[in-house]
Amino acid sequence: MEEISRNFGENVRRFDRELGVNRSCDIVSRDYLIGGRRARLWVIDGYGKDETLERMGAFWLSLRAEDVSALADMQSFLDRFITFSEADVSTDPADIVTSVLLGKTLLLIEGLSGAALIDAKEYPSRGVEEPSTGKVLRGSHDGFTEAVVPNMALLRRRIRDPHLTMEGRKVGTRSHTDTVLCYLDDQVDRTLLEEVRSKLKAIDAKSLSMSQESVAEAIRPKQWYNPFPKVRYTERPDVAAASIMEGSIVLLIDNSPCAMLLPTTFFDFTQEANEFYFPPLVGTYLRLLRIIVFLISLLITPIWYLVVSEPGRLPGWLEFLSSPEPASLPLLWQLLVVEFLIDVLKLASLNTPDSLSNSFSMLGALILGDFAVQAGWLGPEVLVYMAFVSVAGFAQPSYELGYTFKLLRVVLLILTAAFDLWGFGLGVIGIMALLATTKPIVGRGYLYPLLPFNGKALRRLLIREPISRENT
Repeated sequence: MEEISRNFGENVRRFDRELGVNRSCDIVSRDYLIGGRRARLWVIDGYGKDETLERMGAFWLSLRAEDVSALADMQSFLDRFITFSEADVSTDPADIVTSVLLGKTLLLIEGLSGAALIDAKEYPSRGVEEPSTGKVLRGSHDGFTEAVVPNMALLRRRIRDPHLTMEGRKVGTRSHTDTVLCYLDDQVDRTLLEEVRSKLKAIDAKSLSMSQESVAEAIRPKQWYNPFPKVRYTERPDVAAASIMEGSIVLLIDNSPCAMLLPTTFFDFTQEANEFYFPPLVGTYLRLLRIIVFLISLLITPIWYLVVSEPGRLPGWLEFLSSPEPASLPLLWQLLVVEFLIDVLKLASLNTPDSLSNSFSMLGALILGDFAVQAGWLGPEVLVYMAFVSVAGFAQPSYELGYTFKLLRVVLLILTAAFDLWGFGLGVIGIMALLATTKPIVGRGYLYPLLPFNGKALRRLLIREPISRENT
């Protein structure tokens, strides 16, 4: 391993060059005279705590020559004159440069071998307000931020157990992004933990520009044709803490407020934090309601098209469902156009300033809905069914699963239009086959605890059980 030179001037020139002192305006360097010896400090502007660095600098400047002359190396200086707790000594140039870019303060002193790295940093971040997704009526209203250190503290605050392990790793050959594996070392599945470690270690990417999505794409199975989400995300510390307590692994990524919950199965998406802030009976009702509504949203438009396409398929008392008003566009194209327009409204609302978003959504729905019916382009029944589908999509907390169901619904609708009842049956079988062949990132299977079957675990996922020793 390469070590830094014992020549002070050579080291100063090297680190000035590699850190870009005259190239980057946010790299701050400062020369000191400590006990009659030349010294130099490097820190990134915006990371260093000014008060801490100022107090340490004032103390160092007060040292006399005899205080420093008896020291053998930088470790001796650190032991005697650096009071900050998070400090260490390194002689590896690559490690030193990376540490400074991660926010640590570098100190070199003439005649003392080694470099002091002082972790007196403070990441810029927003407050820990409740995330816009996953809101609850009761319970805690804090959320993860884009800085990984406060996120770890939010978990520590909820799990005051010495077995809680925060295993830090750097990913990305250039970005060196901090990732943290959070788990209970006496409860985690060691096989799953080793598998997650190996997947993170095998990531071959220069940077993780999209944070959690970059990590997910790098470690998930290569099934580009499969839309089912392989990872469950949360911005809520209470959800992440509960998952850790049940033996799961939580992956925190710097620059992202989303925590990845591993392993993830399809049935994990049936749970939501709101259910656990209500009594078990109410929580069970909310969970079952959401599951039923979401399944209906997948099948409602294909089934309606199926019964409308051929008269006489419904009993007399349901005949009103099979007589849509005539419109200029064929029924299939009406449904597909409204599916498309709903996504256009979502994108437009997402890119609209907050002060105008509500007004824009109402105006867009009125114009695209009422005017389209009056002009005879769309039938009112189509808007009713698609309004239900749109509302049902928001009942599911996972955006990824919501768009998965949307794509599958469109494919099922097209197959039904092309091959009638046979197309509908083949589409349903195809969806079940796609679900059964989905590969999770880690774990026993995507359909666990249905395949392989575990009745107790499946019951806990479908029914909100009271809080107990095993259920958090």
